[in-house]
Amino acid sequence: MKKLASCLFTMTISTLCMTTNAGESKETKIERAMAAAPNIISGEATILDGDGTVLKQGTNGWTCLPDVMPNDKNPICNDVTWMKMMQALGAQKPFKADRIGISYMLKGDYGAGVSNSDPYHNNHKDAKDYVETGPHLMIIVPKEMLKGLPTDPSVGGPYVMWGDTPYAHIMLPIDDTKIAMPNHNH
Repeated sequence: MKKLASCLFTMTISTLCMTTNAGESKETKIERAMAAAPNIISGEATILDGDGTVLKQGTNGWTCLPDVMPNDKNPICNDVTWMKMMQALGAQKPFKADRIGISYMLKGDYGAGVSNSDPYHNNHKDAKDYVETGPHLMIIVPKEMLKGLPTDPSVGGPYVMWGDTPYAHIMLPIDDTKIAMPNHNH
């Protein structure tokens, strides 16, 4: 199931599910994946490679990957709810959050941003609302809890990503890194 979710998420963002950073050692990938979240979470998390290979079996229900997209070196750690959302996203199936789901990206998503409105945009970097966020958390909640939150990342603070989709979630920047939006007119 975790291998499928990882592969489907990778395919979702217009990439092929393949081994990431094949020349890197297992230890390097594990170290990078664990850097996505506080050690209290990542230290006992299952670490998956981009092709779904288990690099380290965990015990706490969290799953970390060394890359969001193949070779981007932007690690991510997800709880069970977030992994379910990723599986639905990858399969282009409906998803309805019935509880809070959390994903950590404490290293940010530099060079691997996405359209803020369309998870299936055919060329994210050309999207008018392309966004890259520094260190952040992503929180998925029942959709009615998103009311009143901005959808424009340039306003500062938390904002909603993919708001008009079943995969809507809160982006919560956690430092003063400026959000990169090269195609956005402020």
